[in-house]
Amino acid sequence: MLQLRSATAIIALLTVAISAIAIFSGLDYFVAMGGFIPARLSGLLQLPDALPVWLTPWSSALLHGGWLHLFVNMVMLLFIGSRVERVIGASGVVLAYLVGAVAACLSQYAVDPSNAIPMVGASGALSALFGLYALFFGRPKQVTANQKINRWIHAAWLLATWVVLQWMSGILAGGQGIMLATPAHIGGFIAGLLLQRPLLLWRYRKA
Repeated sequence: MLQLRSATAIIALLTVAISAIAIFSGLDYFVAMGGFIPARLSGLLQLPDALPVWLTPWSSALLHGGWLHLFVNMVMLLFIGSRVERVIGASGVVLAYLVGAVAACLSQYAVDPSNAIPMVGASGALSALFGLYALFFGRPKQVTANQKINRWIHAAWLLATWVVLQWMSGILAGGQGIMLATPAHIGGFIAGLLLQRPLLLWRYRKA
């Protein structure tokens, strides 16, 4: 059961509040000022009144392009985040979310550093939680007698599956005239996979 004081709930409430203010007050302005724009990081675009570009991986995760975008992401956050938080605790979820947001933006930047279209939404940060969830609650198949190798194979399989899903989603979304930040989702997911062991070691360091 989700606790209102949990890190997951607090992230969700903060995101809803910021996104609602932006939607009601002028979404285009907030997206331009707080969205992640690869061209700004490249130095190709200057927006003097915008937030510092190094802050936008996190501010962009708090902004959404509309009510449906916000609703879908928050439902996923509450479902996945609450389960992951039981394993790695509140600080682990917050760290994974923050790192996932950065990894997502850097991945989007790496694919198209000259893109001047703002990227907003929590899905990149959420992808890190999806990566953690997949490792925590998935069962590695006994491909070899070595459990460590089995875990690596499991992680590689999860990543391959995620990449294919995101690629297919990108194609379908493009056909409907919707831009989907596929590289960001993949980058966030990889961050989640890489963070699993460090976050577990940190959570249970005194055990």
